[in-house]
Amino acid sequence: MTTHTICLATDGGVVIAHRDGEWHAVRRGLKGQYVTSIVARKGAILAGTMDGIFRSRDDGATWHDASSGLSQRHLRWLTFYPGNPECVFAGTEPAAIFVSNDGASSWQESAEVARLRDQYQWFLPYSPEAGCVRGFAFHGERGYAAVEVGGVLRSDNRGIYWQLAEGSNGSPDLAGHTEPFIYPDLHSIQVHPTSPDQVFAPTGGGFYRSIDGGKIWRNLYNCYCRAAWIDPVDPDHIILGPADNVEINGRIEETRDGGVTWHMASDGLSVPWGRHLVERFTQVGTQLFAVLSNGTLITAPLATLAWQEILTDISGINALTAIETEPAGS
Repeated sequence: MTTHTICLATDGGVVIAHRDGEWHAVRRGLKGQYVTSIVARKGAILAGTMDGIFRSRDDGATWHDASSGLSQRHLRWLTFYPGNPECVFAGTEPAAIFVSNDGASSWQESAEVARLRDQYQWFLPYSPEAGCVRGFAFHGERGYAAVEVGGVLRSDNRGIYWQLAEGSNGSPDLAGHTEPFIYPDLHSIQVHPTSPDQVFAPTGGGFYRSIDGGKIWRNLYNCYCRAAWIDPVDPDHIILGPADNVEINGRIEETRDGGVTWHMASDGLSVPWGRHLVERFTQVGTQLFAVLSNGTLITAPLATLAWQEILTDISGINALTAIETEPAGS
């Protein structure tokens, strides 16, 4: 039997929680740091904060700065490159991409992203900074990055070089952009395991899908959204966290026909939420976790989507990652 440990990025540090019948916190670290993102692999946890990256090699007991070469220290997202635990990508605010090939011992900036940021004058509606990179997705040689507000970046050589996806013109204009272009207010991005050309993106102007690597985009749901879960077996099965506007009437919905029809998938929840929505979905085994924009955490079995709030004594949750462990004697 596999048990699970999750690492939570919160407004006041990192919390390590374990499931032993119920979920409970077992350790806290980086107290006082505003932690925006977190990733883990065997032997290492990386936490992105508003002041650099920190690494723990002892399951969160101690932390050390891992920001060498990081000229932008406000982290928005971290991702390990699939199959290579030493390769890590970091997205920052202002919008920049940094890569480490030595497990976060050193970082190098992708200069072409900064050039695009300055050329198109990317911005954030809630911050004076020049946009941010708040999501990555990789499939083989292909990589995608979500820029708020700027659009979709694509790499065809494992993230060595980035350029605008063909269906993203780089303009941060929030007033326009219709199909076949994607709305530029990107909040996250995912690529399906079956094909590097199957890409999904929640945005401030709808939930978009491309089946040709980001050349042509289709709006599957006209809403405001930040988070989606795509079934790794069936790309037409999607769980989405839509809202009517920024954090207004948030809820959870599901489609099994690629977005032709949607139905509520909010069992156990009092929805619509008046002032929050789903910030991120994360699958852990057969469970789906949802971090909400009010800093709370809910979870449901994927088989039933019957939701419940957990770890209610922890506030200000921004993101989570999972470490799977085998119990002693297994």
